[in-house]
Formats: sequence, structure tokens, C-alpha cells
Amino acid sequence: MIATKGYAAQDNKSPLAPWNFERREVGPHDVQFDIQYCGVCHSDLHQIKDDWFPGIFPMVPGHEIVGRVVKVGDHVKKFKVGDIAGTGCMVDSCRECENCKKDLEQYCLKGNSQTYNGLEQDGKTPTYGGYSNTIVVHEDFVLHVSDKLNLAAVAPLLCAGITTYSPLRHWKVGKGHKLAVLGLGGLGHMAVKFGVSFGAEVTVLSTSPSKEQDARKLGAHNFVVTTDEAQLAAARNSFDFILDTVSAEHDLNLYLSLLKTDGTHICVGVPSQPAPVAAFSLLGGRKSLAGSGIGGIAETQEMLDYCAEHGIVSEIEMIDIKNIQNAYDRMLKGDVRYRFVIDMATL
Repeated sequence: MIATKGYAAQDNKSPLAPWNFERREVGPHDVQFDIQYCGVCHSDLHQIKDDWFPGIFPMVPGHEIVGRVVKVGDHVKKFKVGDIAGTGCMVDSCRECENCKKDLEQYCLKGNSQTYNGLEQDGKTPTYGGYSNTIVVHEDFVLHVSDKLNLAAVAPLLCAGITTYSPLRHWKVGKGHKLAVLGLGGLGHMAVKFGVSFGAEVTVLSTSPSKEQDARKLGAHNFVVTTDEAQLAAARNSFDFILDTVSAEHDLNLYLSLLKTDGTHICVGVPSQPAPVAAFSLLGGRKSLAGSGIGGIAETQEMLDYCAEHGIVSEIEMIDIKNIQNAYDRMLKGDVRYRFVIDMATL
């Protein structure tokens, strides 16, 4: 076994603290890479607090992981020692179901293995994430990362990036479309970057007037303050798509009114509580309410390659791992522009 250092929550009421544990030895098809940077996702906080479902403790969060390969198994063909590698939200899947065969491992019908707070495919071995110094992953779930970009700013692409890239590609959002991005946070700022890059006319919907300058710097063409009744009225029946990145409770019916006929509201944020939706909010314009998870491995690699080609990375603030609880507190207040990334050299 490989001795590993990390930060873990021992239960759903404990702060993160140093914790030593063991990872498996590198198998024939495994890649081990030492973690240099790990992004801090809002879902890390949700999961250590049991907001969505009971967690598996001790829990080592982190699924936006970038580092350098230090060892490969005898049969590994895709990576060599010294390569820059990444792993996102999952480390395995059944590989046999209909979805896995379509490169949709994120929707594995038997359940994929999440990078943390999950179980390996044996159904009993807990997974531990990227708030740690090293990780071992099957080569099929390791991604190539270009060294052309700031690696720290690449880390959030492994979740925030692919979570917004995947639905925009699936619904073929691009030139000629009016796209609204609801919420300008870790997910939202990436949605703006991709939407603009794909050629859509992008509007940011936000409760915070102070974010307008940032939104326009990111490339947004328009900005609507959603607490301003006049601005909301002017925006009704305006958008082909709304990409909803908000993880706090909010009124979906209000935002559905901003869609054109046949418009689609796509949820990628995950509030802790279910939201009521009135049938008339959908019937009034043949509107659709949809959701999207992350992307599959092939699509995530496509996204990373696209970002390398077009110079797209996340806007980040680097932190020491000892400051993770403060980062969580600030994240809850929206006090980050726009993704915290842990420098794992501080572990």
C-alpha cells in the first residue's frame, strides 16, 4: 500500500484536518500521480455536511485534480512518468452498460465510482479525493493535461469546466443563440467563457450588481440584475437557453418566464432542497426544464484540448490547505473570484 497524506472530515460536523491513509499499490493498468493542485468545489462542502445524502467518513474531498505522473503499471499505454495528468469527478465505472459504451460513464447504469465519497467498483472500498499528496487511478480515467496553460487554473476545468461545457455541447449552443447564465460563480464564470467562445450571445443573470464589471470582462454581452423588476420585465421571453449554475434555493418559475417559446432551462447547480415548478411555467411556451451532470471521459478530454487550443482556464485564487475552512466560509458568502485552488505543496 502507498502511504498518503491528506485532509479529511471525520464526520459531518467536524472541520477538515490532517489525516494519513493508504492507497492501493499501482496495478498493471494504473497511473499514480503526485497532486500539485486541487480545486475547491461547492460540492465538497455539500458532501462533508451530508447535504445531499449520507457520506462515507472519513472523507477526503477534492475532484479537480492536476499533477505529475510518478509511476505507471506494466500495461499502461496512455501515460508515462513525467506526464502532466488530471482526474475529475469519477475514477471508474462498470464499462459494460449501454451508457458506458457510449462514452457516458457519468451516467453509468450500475453507478460510476466517484473520486471521493464513493466506492470502487468492488462495492466496498472507499474512494478518497484530491485533498491529498498522491492518487492512483486506472489509466482510462486519467486525463492528459497540456503544459501550455497555468496548471493551477486548469484544475477547476475537471469539474466546473466540464459541468458547463457538456450541456452547452449537448444542446449545441452557439452562434445565433441567446444564452443566459444564471449565477456568476465557479460554474457560471466558466459557462460565460464557453458560451462566448462558442459564438452565443451571453447574458449573465445575477442578484449582485457588483458582478457586472467582472461579467463583461469575462466576455458577457449583457447583464441582468434579477432583483430589479424593470430589468426582469425587459428580459422576459428573451433566451433560447438558461444555464442554471446556482446551488442555493431559487425560484425556477421566475427564470422559466425569461425563456422564449421552446426554450430550455438547464440545471447544473444542485440546491440542497427540491424546487417547486408550476406546470403553467412550462406549458406557456412549450418550455423544457432539463439537467446535466459532468461529461464522460472522452468529452472531458475534448474539453481540456479545446481549452488548451483556445487559452481558456478558470479564474482562481490560490490557497494553502490549512486555510480550507476559511475558504469554505468565503465560498458560502460568494467571496471568491471565482474558484479556490489548493496548492498541494502546502500539505
